[in-house]
Formats: sequence, structure tokens, C-alpha cells
Amino acid sequence: MTGFFADMRESIAAIMERDPAARSKLEVVLCYPGFHAIVLHRLANAVWRHGWITLARVISHLGRFLTDIEIHPGATIGRRCFIDHGSGAVIGETAEIGEDVTLYHGVTLGGTSLEPGKRHPTIGNKVVIGSGAQVLGPITVHDGARIGANAVGLKDVPAGVTMVGIPARPVLPRTGSETPEFHAYGTPNADLPDPVAKVVEGLLAEIATLRARLTELEAHTQPGCDPAADDSEPDGRPAEEIGH
Repeated sequence: MTGFFADMRESIAAIMERDPAARSKLEVVLCYPGFHAIVLHRLANAVWRHGWITLARVISHLGRFLTDIEIHPGATIGRRCFIDHGSGAVIGETAEIGEDVTLYHGVTLGGTSLEPGKRHPTIGNKVVIGSGAQVLGPITVHDGARIGANAVGLKDVPAGVTMVGIPARPVLPRTGSETPEFHAYGTPNADLPDPVAKVVEGLLAEIATLRARLTELEAHTQPGCDPAADDSEPDGRPAEEIGH
């Protein structure tokens, strides 16, 4: 029980640190559905691990009713996890979440297989996942990664990398810092390179090169032009041999 209250104190401190709207610890305890969801999940998970499956699901369902955050009692969630706003967030049964993770509303850690076993993502430490992001399947999001709002993650995410888009693509490389900068909603405020626009620009440059080459070839095949610069006839024989 002592460990439970210590974990709750850490969770409150993490919320105070990461949410400038939090004015007091009492406000967090009374008014933050993300905090309530974590408290109820700790209880449901303990019951689940003791084999009381139905009771654990009832507690989980109660938490969903009260907070609009659905966390399967079998999910593993590390210390100081903060579910900001939280409405519509879904965390599946075999999901594993590390420490100091921040999730926003509408995030789904979902499974893509109907087979038993590991079906949901593994989230490393100090990861931020923006609102509406969908992280699907038994993939791994490594430590310090950022997944932007509304992104769809279908492949492993390297440590410290920022991913955006559908499907999610890297837009910022690993920083190399052991304590990556916190980005609200998993998206830096600075202008981000658009990976799709970069591909389109490359294709346009290639088209321009091919068009210039085509124009050059057409110029050499115009009437009156001698592209071969020789006296050969169409059959390949020199002109002076044809008259003999």
C-alpha cells in the first residue's frame, strides 16, 4: 500500500511538471481524469494479476465510464505516466508503457491481430504521443521518441526520433540527448520538413531534367539538321559508293 501512495505522489508531481494549467495538487487529484484513470488502472491491474479477471474488467469498465479513458486491466503502465485531457484514449491488453510517458486525448495503443499473444505496442521511457495518434500492432516506440498528433504508427520508432503523418514518417532525427526536450502533443513548434513534399520536389526535379533532355533530342532531329554529321545514306553506305 505504501508503494501505491508513493506512485500516486509521483504521478501528481509529474502532472504538475508537465501541465502549466495545473494550479495545485488538490486540483490534480479532484479534476484530472488522466490521474483518475491511472489510479483505477493500478487497482484493476493488481486484481487482474491475482487472477480475478471479471472483477478487474468491472473496475476497468467503471474507470472508462468515469473518465472516458479505456485501459485494459492487463496493460502494463510504468511510473509517472500522464494522460493529458485523456478523452477517448484507448490502451489495449498487451500494451506496455515505460516511465515518464505522456499520452494525449484520442491516442490508441491498439492491436492488429486476432491471435493470442503480444498484439499491442511497447512504449519506451519519456515518449510523447500526440492527440489522435494511432500506434498499432506489436511495434516498439523506443525511448525519447515523439509521435505527432493524428499520426499512424505501424513500424518501430527509433529512440529520440519525431514521427508525423499517415503512415508515420521521421521528420526530426535523434537528438542524442539522454533527456529529450518535451514537445506538447509530440510535435515541435518549429517548422518541420514535410517528407511527402520532399519526395514530390525530387520527382519534379527529375521531370525537369528529363524534359530538358527531351527538348535537346528533339532539336537534333528537326528537318535540315544533320545529327550524325556524316555522309551516310539511310542504308548505312557512304554516298560516293551508291553511284558505282
